[in-house]
Amino acid sequence: MFRKYFVLLALSFVYLITATSAPAQTSITCSSNDGRRNYCAADTRGGVQMVRQRSGSACTQGSTWGYDQRGIWVDRGCRADFVVGRGRPGGGGYRPGGSTITCSSDDGRRHYCDTDTRGGVALANQRSGSPCTQGYSWGYDRQGIWVDRGCRADFVVGRGRPGGDYRPPVNGGTITCSSDDGKRHYCTADTRRGVTLLNQRSGSPCRQGSTWGYDQRGIWVDRGCRADFSLGRGR
Repeated sequence: MFRKYFVLLALSFVYLITATSAPAQTSITCSSNDGRRNYCAADTRGGVQMVRQRSGSACTQGSTWGYDQRGIWVDRGCRADFVVGRGRPGGGGYRPGGSTITCSSDDGRRHYCDTDTRGGVALANQRSGSPCTQGYSWGYDRQGIWVDRGCRADFVVGRGRPGGDYRPPVNGGTITCSSDDGKRHYCTADTRRGVTLLNQRSGSPCRQGSTWGYDQRGIWVDRGCRADFSLGRGR
């Protein structure tokens, strides 16, 4: 009898520890029914993740939905369910000691986070409502990782191959490149093995040779094209 009571007490204690240590998650539906930007109050410090789109209009993070200190925002007819608290809480800036670093442009200006980028850098988790697009609002060089235009994200350092070219991995790499202002923009990438358009994200058409292409400098986009590209798919 005593043993049974002791086991039940131990199980209750384990359950209590697990429940109190697990991050709180809250589900919220946010809607832009009139096609305008609408804010839904929420504690976004632990991150936000879209789990279900309910609208016919596209819900694209950084374009028609996002989040900041005020809460979750939706725009242009986006209506979706979001889970609050899925991300890892933490502040902006450099996190030493490890392969993951959070870098922030909280004031909308360019900021550098000191880290060794010789092994390559990959974006792991966007934390800002503003889009984090490589070559446009984030990138890296010998000084470290830089972020701009409100981008705040977690980056994994050391995903690429060591060397001095400071470029993403050749095989199987994916990069999003954007011409959000309608002008030509370059996104640094190793294009030696070819580039393939995977997913168009913009309303403006992405046509190779006209609104997107690539050369030795990297991938370029123009006239409002925004898309995901795969590196190393060519012959």
